[in-house]
Amino acid sequence: MLLHINPDNPQPRLLKQVVEALRQGAVICYPTDTVYGIGCDIFNQKAVKRIYQIKQRPLARPFSFICADLKDVSTYAHVSNTGYRVLRKSLPGPYTFVLPATKLVPKIMMTKQKTVGIRVPDHRICMELVNGLGNPILTTSAAPDDLDGRQLIHAYEVEERYAKQVDLIIDSGPLAHSMPSTVVSLEDDDLQVLRPGKGSLEGLG
Repeated sequence: MLLHINPDNPQPRLLKQVVEALRQGAVICYPTDTVYGIGCDIFNQKAVKRIYQIKQRPLARPFSFICADLKDVSTYAHVSNTGYRVLRKSLPGPYTFVLPATKLVPKIMMTKQKTVGIRVPDHRICMELVNGLGNPILTTSAAPDDLDGRQLIHAYEVEERYAKQVDLIIDSGPLAHSMPSTVVSLEDDDLQVLRPGKGSLEGLG
């Protein structure tokens, strides 16, 4: 199913439809402030495993997830005072922060080191979905490995790739500057850039 949702003024009826699908275990494709992503409710293990299969990814490499805000981040990750200052300055925005996980995070969503990757995108549709669902949603790029780093910027490209593998695709128009998030580790107050991306490194300071 393809739903056309306005990125600036999302239609409440359509958002409610997506949230209800997520509650029922749907796997969806959706736009973010970086790339088109694939996601589901992080507490639905069956849906999470479907995404591992779609992405052909080993279970030892967990996916990141989207939180609603800084308070929500602190529910699922341990954030130090230094980390909080960095997050407050950078979010919402095109960053993924690697942080120590709390006990509320499902095991399938954390690394062996008990860390998690967390995003708070600057994209209204993402935020409406997370707030509507009431808990985080998994996020991973919709771009397959065979694209050699090129991202999918149009919903029709996403549909061509995943129409038979996912339950619902949100079309909010083409993404102007599709580029992965900047991945930053904030373990032990040691800020380390693991992958440069759309998020400015100066914005972390």
